[in-house]
Amino acid sequence: MFENIEFQPVEEIKKLQEQKLKKALIYLKDHSPFYQRLFKKYNIHIEKIKTIEDLQHIPFTDKKDLQLYNEDFLCVPKEKIIDYITTSGTLGDPVTFACSEKDLQRLAYNEKISFMCAGLRPGNILQLMTTIDKRFMAGLAYFLGIRELGASIIRVGNGIPELQWDTIERIKPDSIMCVPSFILRLIQYAEEHHLDYKNSSIRRIIGIGEGLRDQNFELNLLGKRIKEKWDVDLFATYSSTEMATTFSECEYGCGGHHHPELIIVEIIGDDDQPVPEGQYGEVVITTLGVEAMPLLRFRTGDIASIHTKPCKCGRNSFRISPLIGRKNQMIKYKGTTLYPNAIFDVLDNIEYVENYYVEVSNNEVGMDKVKVVVGCNNVQEGLIKDMKDRFRARLRVAPDVVFEDIDEVRKIVHPQDKRKAVKFIDKR
Repeated sequence: MFENIEFQPVEEIKKLQEQKLKKALIYLKDHSPFYQRLFKKYNIHIEKIKTIEDLQHIPFTDKKDLQLYNEDFLCVPKEKIIDYITTSGTLGDPVTFACSEKDLQRLAYNEKISFMCAGLRPGNILQLMTTIDKRFMAGLAYFLGIRELGASIIRVGNGIPELQWDTIERIKPDSIMCVPSFILRLIQYAEEHHLDYKNSSIRRIIGIGEGLRDQNFELNLLGKRIKEKWDVDLFATYSSTEMATTFSECEYGCGGHHHPELIIVEIIGDDDQPVPEGQYGEVVITTLGVEAMPLLRFRTGDIASIHTKPCKCGRNSFRISPLIGRKNQMIKYKGTTLYPNAIFDVLDNIEYVENYYVEVSNNEVGMDKVKVVVGCNNVQEGLIKDMKDRFRARLRVAPDVVFEDIDEVRKIVHPQDKRKAVKFIDKR
């Protein structure tokens, strides 16, 4: 593809993106039933869309469109589909996605350059602690990317600390890819079983699904807790099934690097207009080079900002900040605006908290009510006060705190029919 485009001048990056945008619009007009209807309904002449700024003349696509008109997004005959995928359904019902052979090659390329951004090269060994089955795109993408890179992968899957450590001791991988909070379980298991994890073969952890840094690019509380226990290099990533693209940190840890040959990104404010650089807004994406189910101006629901200052690593493409949350998950609590990630960050740094989930509902006057349900081995007097003091110190407000049996909390957080942990329950 265009493996070094991130290192080219900004003007060349924009030129390439607009060339690929033109091709993408023509492809959608010729092959997508959904976008054919949209162009006709809004009288959109795609030949007039010449720049990224011109995209503002096209209406947004959102998750509801994908749910209601799923098959109308398909641009290839079904016999060209190689792999079927479903989203995790974080904000609603899961959506089915299809990948052609070309899409799988694109996924492999995307993950190859993302792994390279995180320092992986041929000869590295990555232990994959996420599922590659259950219609999950990410696990397959990681496998394809490592294969394309020429490195080695160990497909262990998620959970089971005993098996993870047995694999590390037997095969000696240098890198781990997993949900960051699972690292704390690995460390706990190692300490309880007197494993010398600090001197293991692991030198790098690549996190998915959870943030490791705050908005200043410093390690957040979860990241600090891992780093204090285990002095390895930490890399955060941001991706989704809809984007079919990954934003990975480099060794300087100052945001996820944009792959301009694969995706166009807009940051949109509450007025649906682009926000200035550095301000937060909703991430809106247009995929480039996707064959089976490309998306145009898709609202991800994720809230972030972009940074265009060139990185020390030499890449000139912009970087996306750590997410502050999802638009639909914003909480207004006692006059303070919160996102679940901020609450998780506090809980992940409390040593006696084994597991937890956050439940939001409406109170008797229709305002947001927040309850934190915590699993703890040894509930003692004063723990609720201690937790509330920690919340106030970080967030200025303290939610209600309830202790429950660890196993009962685990059943809620890790239901058998879900791929991802359910740490936020919205009953509003």
